[in-house]
Amino acid sequence: MNIHEHQAKALLKALGVDVLEGRVAFKPEEAEKAYGELGTPVVVVKSQIHAGGRGKGKAVEPGKLDPKKYDSKTGNYSGPGVASDKGVVLCKSAAEAKSAAGKLLGNVLVTKQTGAAGKKVQRVYVEAGCPPEKEFYVSVLLDRGVGLPVMMVSPAGGMDIEDVAEKSPEKILRVHFDPADGLWPHQARRAAFFLGLTGDAFKSGVKLLGNLAKAYVKLDCSLLEINPLALSKDRVFCMDAKLSFDDNALYRHPEVEELRDLAEEDPKEVESRKFDLNYIALDGQIGCLVNGAGLAMATMDVIKLYGKMPANFLDVGGSANKERVTAGFKIILSDPNVKAILVNIFGGIMSCRVIAEGVIAAAKEVNLKVPLVVRLEGNASKEGKEVLKASGLAVTTADGLADAAEKVCAAVK
Repeated sequence: MNIHEHQAKALLKALGVDVLEGRVAFKPEEAEKAYGELGTPVVVVKSQIHAGGRGKGKAVEPGKLDPKKYDSKTGNYSGPGVASDKGVVLCKSAAEAKSAAGKLLGNVLVTKQTGAAGKKVQRVYVEAGCPPEKEFYVSVLLDRGVGLPVMMVSPAGGMDIEDVAEKSPEKILRVHFDPADGLWPHQARRAAFFLGLTGDAFKSGVKLLGNLAKAYVKLDCSLLEINPLALSKDRVFCMDAKLSFDDNALYRHPEVEELRDLAEEDPKEVESRKFDLNYIALDGQIGCLVNGAGLAMATMDVIKLYGKMPANFLDVGGSANKERVTAGFKIILSDPNVKAILVNIFGGIMSCRVIAEGVIAAAKEVNLKVPLVVRLEGNASKEGKEVLKASGLAVTTADGLADAAEKVCAAVK
């Protein structure tokens, strides 16, 4: 689960992390009022969407957005309807803050991370201005290879960290720590030294880095990213903040769950959670309904091997019932990009007959018009195949994963 920048900063501030003062605004007039309340000569009006690259993004009027004018490599949009050439705007008066918010709110922000479709801006964050002397990068995430959280810091803040890692890996320091102990003081000092901090700025940085590590563990984050982390007059603070959370731990954090913005999420993914389905939308043409995360990953890999792209990841689980299977099938078909569907089931706990009944029910309910390939193996696979055969549906059966992938890719061609 992701949240907005202003929400992330509120959570971090409550845990002792130094952030700038700000106000969220849903209307241009609220941004104008926020300028007066913050009391600084300069404020920054920031688009609030669940995507990065906002500073380089362009706000485009929805009806004029031309996806063909989007460069996927650079994230640049050169088409019509641009209301603002930046998603983050520096403002020196209340009138400028109102104007900037007016050009962002209600329009679609197109960045390198949003893709050609962009994301609609429904709120902005008006933050007190504080010109940084230096900018840094810091993040905390799980290093699965080591089995521990790792804090990554770099003096090259404000840049794409992927580029830094590729071109200047020596500019990134990785510090692993035990979540039970948090970041040890000597580790925080090492990271602060690496950033080049000295004097009071060094003390401020050590404290902030320690608090960020605590926040990562306490909030059950999957990612904590500050880019940039800033230095101004011996004060080290967060100019930006991104938090992602482990969905499996949200039951421990109802205060975080309440921050979910469904408007920022794919409607299909929202619907899948109602049925406890693991669904992730992708950009391909072949819908996948599979039981088991490992088998689902293998299915997507084999589809790519045969020259096509999966439209989704969907794991219905090992104990799904007819209703969940029907729901999953309908969610797949709600994607207009889907040109064919592959059902790949290895029955263990789950009965293949249940899968077959769910597929038939869903196909009839939505009036299936795309090719359907089904591979059933394991528990009650024979009965499941008989159910499919008796249904009268145009179903292509497959004897193995490779056979299934080859047939569904051929059906798309």
